[in-house]
Amino acid sequence: MNQMQMQQLKDTLLEELKDLKEGLESHDDLERTELSNYDNHPADNASDLTTQLTEYAMDDFKQESIDKIEAALEAMDNGTYGQCKVCHEEISFERLEAIPTTLTCVEHSQEKVDMEARPVEEEILNELNGKSLKAVDFEDGSGEFPSSDSPQDVPQEIIHQNNQETTIRDQFQ
Repeated sequence: MNQMQMQQLKDTLLEELKDLKEGLESHDDLERTELSNYDNHPADNASDLTTQLTEYAMDDFKQESIDKIEAALEAMDNGTYGQCKVCHEEISFERLEAIPTTLTCVEHSQEKVDMEARPVEEEILNELNGKSLKAVDFEDGSGEFPSSDSPQDVPQEIIHQNNQETTIRDQFQ
C-alpha cells in the first residue's frame, strides 16, 4: 500500500470519527411525550421506552465504531496498519477500502457470516405450510374463529346459535 492510499484511508477514518463523535455529543436528552405517567396510555409509555432503548443501542453501536476507528488510527501511527495482527501478512487495499477499521485479513476475521442460519420464523411458517388455519388450533369449537370483540364493541350484532337469533346484549342479561 502506498502513501497516497494510506492517506486516503486515514482521511476516511478521521471523517467518520468526527461524525460519530458529533453524533454522541449532540445527543439530546431523551424526551418524553408526557410530563406524567398518570394519564398516559400504556402504548405511549411503550413508544417512549422503545425510543429510549433504540437510542441507547445506537449510542453503544456508535461507541463501538469509535473504538474500532481509534484502534485503526493507532495502528497507522504505530506503522502496523495494513498488516494482519494475527499472521502479519499484508491486508489487501480492497479490503481496507471496504472496511477501513479492520486489523485482520479475511482468513483471520472473527466476523464470520453463517450463510446456513435461517430465521426462527421460517420454522413456524414451514410447520403451517399446507395446513388450513382452522387446523392450527385457532378454532374455539363453534366453527368460527374467536374474536376480541366485546358486547360494547358490537352491541347490535346478531349471533346465530341453535337456529335462534339473539343479540349479544340478550346473552349477557
